[in-house]
Amino acid sequence: MTAFATNPGLTCNVLVLNKHYMAIRIVSVKRAFSLLFRDLAEVISYEDNGYFNYDFPSWCDVSKFRRQFEPDGHDWVATVNFHIAVPRIIRLLFYDRLPRSEVKFNRRNIFARDHNTCQYCGKRFSTQDLSLDHIIPRSVGGAASWENIVCACMRCNVKKGGRTPKQAHMKLIRKPVKPKRNPLLHIHLGHERYHSWKQFLNNAYWSVELK
Repeated sequence: MTAFATNPGLTCNVLVLNKHYMAIRIVSVKRAFSLLFRDLAEVISYEDNGYFNYDFPSWCDVSKFRRQFEPDGHDWVATVNFHIAVPRIIRLLFYDRLPRSEVKFNRRNIFARDHNTCQYCGKRFSTQDLSLDHIIPRSVGGAASWENIVCACMRCNVKKGGRTPKQAHMKLIRKPVKPKRNPLLHIHLGHERYHSWKQFLNNAYWSVELK
């Protein structure tokens, strides 16, 4: 496949269905195109209130037409020779599932797990007004883990200081645990570009895995 140029289209996400049209995962654009190029998947495109299937060569042809007549209706990936529309949904042709991936332990996923809510006072804050707190402080051996880090507002974090919640006479509103599935899915569903996912996610909202 021709190498992709750097462009915003590569930041999109693609819903993956198994061969029985069940939603199973969300992957990056590069991963989706890799599956399409190797004939392991096909594009499912929402058009005129219906869904249509395209193999990779057909999707390239469709992209050329849409680039000319409806360029604002799609996100695009530029190759050396042409532009190709980013598919919203692909369907695996031979495999029911993709390998399970671990939920990444990072700041963004911790904020999503805790719904941007301080785990001490229970109030919701913007990301810039939240910090991460080690329940058992690092100074006494507290680990950097899903079970020991929670969102805390600045006020509660200062109040707790380098103490345990018990020592600071504070209580957690819920016990922190490692998410079984990526907690960011609801963010994608709220974006207009992913409206075509909804039919496939009505009965699978919490079972779909992100990349």
